[in-house]
Amino acid sequence: MLRDYILNHAYVQDFFDVFLFEDVPAVDQRPDELYLDEVERSDIYIGLFGSKYGAEDREGISPTEREFDQAASTGKHRLIFVKDVQGKPRDPKMQALINKAEASVVRKRFKTSEELISGVDIALAKYLKDSNLIRTCPFDEAPCFRAKLEDLDPERIVQFIRTARSERGFPLPENTHPEKLLSHLDLLTDKGELTNAAILLFGKDPQRFLLSSEVKCAHFYGTNVAKPIPALQVYYGDVFELVDQAVGFVLSKIDCMVGTRSESGRAPRIAEIPKKVITEAIVNAVVHRDYTSSGSVQVMLFSDRLEVWNPGGLPNSLTLEQLRVAHPSKPHNRLLANSMFLGNYVERVGTGTVDMIRRCIEADLPEPQFKDDGFFSVIIRRSDHDASVMVHQGGEAIADVKVVALTPDGTLRQTTTNEHGKAYFKLGYFDAPTTVFAFADGFTTFKKHDWNREYRDMLSIELIPQSSGAPITFNEVVGEFMGLGGV
Repeated sequence: MLRDYILNHAYVQDFFDVFLFEDVPAVDQRPDELYLDEVERSDIYIGLFGSKYGAEDREGISPTEREFDQAASTGKHRLIFVKDVQGKPRDPKMQALINKAEASVVRKRFKTSEELISGVDIALAKYLKDSNLIRTCPFDEAPCFRAKLEDLDPERIVQFIRTARSERGFPLPENTHPEKLLSHLDLLTDKGELTNAAILLFGKDPQRFLLSSEVKCAHFYGTNVAKPIPALQVYYGDVFELVDQAVGFVLSKIDCMVGTRSESGRAPRIAEIPKKVITEAIVNAVVHRDYTSSGSVQVMLFSDRLEVWNPGGLPNSLTLEQLRVAHPSKPHNRLLANSMFLGNYVERVGTGTVDMIRRCIEADLPEPQFKDDGFFSVIIRRSDHDASVMVHQGGEAIADVKVVALTPDGTLRQTTTNEHGKAYFKLGYFDAPTTVFAFADGFTTFKKHDWNREYRDMLSIELIPQSSGAPITFNEVVGEFMGLGGV
């Protein structure tokens, strides 16, 4: 009965197996050696003490008492349940054993099998909670099993405090002791244990404790998951490192141009998908994922889109439609989100997805899509081009410039720069130089550039003044450019 309860319980069965001497087949081993060996191997000893003492060995000791003594001497967790015999006589030796047990452990009385099962259920649940094997609080607030202060990275902690002071007005100084910082951030349990959030944020090797906290990044040539895979990376480290590495992976694979110094002394880098959109999608996945899942955050770059997946869905009180407007912030991992906010990676006010939508629109990209089907995913569409050009003159982006690309197969592709001085092409898959020409009234230029299928950066070209009335001529090109009036 008790064995069947344990082996069929909704969650207890996942943690325990049961040994009963009565289940052992015939073996060539002394019985006392066999059951004492099993006590030695066990994690928990459950003693059921009734009215009978049991058969005695040469020394007058029963197997029940031998087992109890073995469990006591080896430091096993002991759960003792005493049957209420309701006034009937109890064997004196059994009473003596009960008295011995009461001197070292708390015993529980029961009258019926239902009371016994209820008592065992409560005792096993307490054992699992005390052993941190089941949680009664959010994952990031739960203690990280066997983690110690020595497992934290002092440099990461100092860097975090420095950033938090600079960006968020954090009050603690850089030389704050790690334990004081953790206490300030609520990253210690009531017992002083490190929480899972503490290890994810500041751990030297978080994946040693939390195996699935890695981030997997993949780049595919086409629009489906298919081989060959040009690039596949699995990143490890604390959550700050994971975000930085994953964002860097995406930026290294998409179009990216170096702009002009017209607005500052430093030329800006302009990515095909805005960096802040990529960062927001990945940060959300890392902060809001379900860390009890064996799945990992996945970042997948296709020829037409970026997808970011994370285990777990939206909170029940939040809908996909609400993500498209300002909404309350309801993080799955509150402690993790709070420290990521202090580290200047997220905002608290629930505007992250709204900002993603706005930035995509500003970059002439479709609005991101959000899906929730066991895994939460963000889908960010890329431009329908795979090569891009930035045309400028004297440090200023020039609009309405005719741009022509001569591909290695002799095909000419023509377009015009937009108000930001950008022009886009769909070149297809090849690995060879392409010559790009740009024409405007009084100006012209051309430039050879190697675009390849794995990395197509944005080409930046400077217009060159053309003599008044001079024809637009390029010796390397044969044929007419439609609408340009020159060969």
